[in-house]
Amino acid sequence: MIVPDISQNAVAVADHYDELDPIYRKVWGEHVHHGLWETGRETPGEAVEALVDTVGERLGLGAGQTCVDIGCGYGSTARRLAVTRGVRVTGFTLSAEQAHYAAGHPVPGVDIQVRNWLDNRLAGASADAAWAIESSEHMVDKPRFFAEAHRVLAPGGRFVICAWLAETGASGWKVRHLLEPICREGRLPSLGTREEYEAMATAAGFTVTGYEDVSHRVARTWPICAGRLVKALLVDREIRRLAFGARNLFALSIPRMILAYRTGAMRYGIFTLSKAGEGER
Repeated sequence: MIVPDISQNAVAVADHYDELDPIYRKVWGEHVHHGLWETGRETPGEAVEALVDTVGERLGLGAGQTCVDIGCGYGSTARRLAVTRGVRVTGFTLSAEQAHYAAGHPVPGVDIQVRNWLDNRLAGASADAAWAIESSEHMVDKPRFFAEAHRVLAPGGRFVICAWLAETGASGWKVRHLLEPICREGRLPSLGTREEYEAMATAAGFTVTGYEDVSHRVARTWPICAGRLVKALLVDREIRRLAFGARNLFALSIPRMILAYRTGAMRYGIFTLSKAGEGER
């Protein structure tokens, strides 16, 4: 597990997203996550929706199901799956700014809450499916992140995680100059490997039913973000002020992310987990 030399917590994560909200929406748009390219000809907007649709497919979502979006950002994934799959979604974000944006874009069946997933207060066995798209990295207690998902899911429930992962056995240079700075600047308490995630999932009671490394299909997200940020810096005074004067400086990590993907230090994995059904335990 990669752990930065500066401790991170939920308050720091919330501050990060609240302060940088204008930059995130300018650079990332409503979906604060990678795009997934299949043919390479997709637009960035199509690519981010392709990742959402992939999550819906792996969960096998059906109309009327109750779902949880762990780390829902602006609620865009929840809204898309509510509309395209007919599900009901409760989303959790630490950011008041993200929740405020989501409140201005309501969709029936979607409820966005400002609450820490590690203290979600949902009833046990109350959800049919859950997903976490690039939010597990922000969890201070990753074993509890998995344990809470297992508790909240009903027997037979599925859980899909799209995660930034550290290369297994990453060299000291990659750790010191890429992975640890990315954790510090991105407010990531730790960055796990595929093997560590699967071990934590299994310890929580899940069965790992699928895994795919899609690093090569998401990596172009970062050059696109870099181009958008440069353009914004040239034309938007508020973005310049934030980029160079904010407490949170994740913009500095964009070149690091590009290099981390190119060197293999950063991986991007999609896990599909299942909770045993009635009579299977």
